[in-house]
Amino acid sequence: MPISRRTMLALLASAPVLASCGVGGSSPGEGKSVRVAFQNFADSTLLVKDQQTLEKALPDHKITWTAFDSGASINTAFLGGAIDLAVIGSSPAAAGLCPPLKIPYQVIELLNVIGDSEALVVRKATGITKISELAGRKIAAPFSSTAHYSLLAALELAGVDAGSVTLVDLEPQNIQAAWQRGDIDAAYVWTPVLSVLQQDGVTLTDSAKLAASGKPTLTFTVARKEFLDGNADVVDKWLAATNDAIKLIKTDPAKVAAAVSRQIGIGEADALAQLKQNIYLDHDEQRGPDYFGTSAAPGKLANRLRDTAEFLSAQKKVEQVPDLATFQAALRAPGGGRG
Repeated sequence: MPISRRTMLALLASAPVLASCGVGGSSPGEGKSVRVAFQNFADSTLLVKDQQTLEKALPDHKITWTAFDSGASINTAFLGGAIDLAVIGSSPAAAGLCPPLKIPYQVIELLNVIGDSEALVVRKATGITKISELAGRKIAAPFSSTAHYSLLAALELAGVDAGSVTLVDLEPQNIQAAWQRGDIDAAYVWTPVLSVLQQDGVTLTDSAKLAASGKPTLTFTVARKEFLDGNADVVDKWLAATNDAIKLIKTDPAKVAAAVSRQIGIGEADALAQLKQNIYLDHDEQRGPDYFGTSAAPGKLANRLRDTAEFLSAQKKVEQVPDLATFQAALRAPGGGRG
């Protein structure tokens, strides 16, 4: 069962007890461990988990995979020292690098460019067909997520004051339950919950359209800096596994879809459709000028993160936006050093 922010906060409150029981990472003299945070959406990392690629490559390590509901709960876990590697969206990653969080992690790869796997859906019964008609309505999104960022961007682009709607902070599974009860009018969320909402909803926009309008969202792997600096072999194995999985989505997507199906309990056809909703770049492509770039010629990724942080600051979601150098220093291109 995915861990929500509320559950994670409760676990962290008992951190001293957990630590005394040997939970929460390795101490000197203990066995080596790798704690991976993932999310239950169609993605290349689910193939790595399904095939136990990391476990086979690192037989002397204990690999723990923990499902989280959102990037916000993952940030909370990082603050508590509970995870080493994580799958996280660009919005919570940008927030994590800003005060008050200032999480010491680094972006080590781009897992995908989010397309129409995240979207804004309104209940058909409302009769709403345009974003401009949402004023006065109740809209849900997981706060501090890519969906939350995209929702605020969609409202801004449509000229709708965010203060004119009621924004509700719900995790994806709770969004589905609230939708089915009729508690909310609309939601910005990702698959597989998105697919459920679309059965009796109208899609007003999606993250592919917002990207085309200058508001892109991305999915990263981030690594705790201390772990990254001390476990280069583990990180190399992770990057090799995820890069192979990203390439396989392009050459044999059905195989990846079968793994996704097993991991999150959806049909293979649905898994394949969800995989096709995003854009996947292998590590060579990620080192291009639009993303990490190279040490000699940094790409646009740091600017994208800072732009996201500026937007979050304008929405009063972060206290302060660091300078561009801070975001650049938080990037470590896969196989190519700092971007």
